[in-house]
Amino acid sequence: MPTEASAIEVRAVSKVFGAGQSAFTALDAVSIDIRANEFFTLLGPSGCGKTTLLRLIAGFEYPTDGEILLSGKDIALLPPYDRPVNTVFQSYALFPHLSVARNIGFGLEMQGRPKAEIAARVDEMLRLVHMEEMRNRRTSDISGGQQQRVALARALAPAPKVLLLDEPLSALDYKLRKEMQIELKRLQHETGITFIFVTHDQEEALTMSDRIAVMSRGRVLQVGSPQEIYDSPRVRFVADFIGEANFLDGRVVHNAAGQARLALPCGAEIDTILPDGMAPDGEVTAMIRPEHAEIVSDGGPCDLEGTLENVVYFGTDTHFHVRLKGGLPFVVRLQNGPSSATRLTPGTHVGVKIDEAAAKVLRD
Repeated sequence: MPTEASAIEVRAVSKVFGAGQSAFTALDAVSIDIRANEFFTLLGPSGCGKTTLLRLIAGFEYPTDGEILLSGKDIALLPPYDRPVNTVFQSYALFPHLSVARNIGFGLEMQGRPKAEIAARVDEMLRLVHMEEMRNRRTSDISGGQQQRVALARALAPAPKVLLLDEPLSALDYKLRKEMQIELKRLQHETGITFIFVTHDQEEALTMSDRIAVMSRGRVLQVGSPQEIYDSPRVRFVADFIGEANFLDGRVVHNAAGQARLALPCGAEIDTILPDGMAPDGEVTAMIRPEHAEIVSDGGPCDLEGTLENVVYFGTDTHFHVRLKGGLPFVVRLQNGPSSATRLTPGTHVGVKIDEAAAKVLRD
């Protein structure tokens, strides 16, 4: 439920493009409460509706149905310039012929702010993004990461209540993208401004967000903290989209007090955790994260058995690809260290031991 601390409240918002047979529903009765001063991420694959929702909050599109409230005021039909919201785009949209300082102050100039106020605010923003020494450089003469900082400073300069970020890291290389993830989180923390970040990159979402909304086909499937989304996904799409997951279909043979025992097609049985309020019978699907299982040498105590098909070294960890009895694939992730079991070779008969409470039943 929305609270007094809400920054943005999206209430049953739908957006339909076109009409008649060509009509396309980009958003289908979406409701989200985004808290003040939080880093909130809209996460999902291309075409899920996340950018459309961001554009509705910015005022670049208007909803077909529903309300969008900012600090309790309905802004759904206000033009962009009447909203205390700013946007950082993928392309940054900087003026290449202007200096870093002039780019940062441009929006303030358009608002008719006094020159002394603009100068002070530009100085403040340059310090915030650690670019004081580049104030007189043209933005065409600085790196991509530096350009992104200028775009952020320009968007933050008018002190918006909400900052919208439309995949602003997508054009950066991997190392710079990782650095800017930390930088963005620092900026959000220092300014106290609500950040709404759009991405299809699960790692970005998990790294930076206070909360994440996972979207698919115009709907919000789950909202929660990174840990909640990763460890306790409600539906298979969320479990599959966030990180890696093993899925085991089984038949409930016993359930009580939030736990169930599943009989698997391979003949084994495993204990699982049920979602709140769920009392299933019949066929269900359980999820197990690869790092919540352990590879066991042939003959050791285990929950599942199979044949090791492949061993993939990733530096920090190693992935063991196992073919369980019955033909189902299963991946175990082991962090590398002195006692790592990397000496196991493909073709070896192995066991898989599942951590206690690691298997979670999904709702679909």
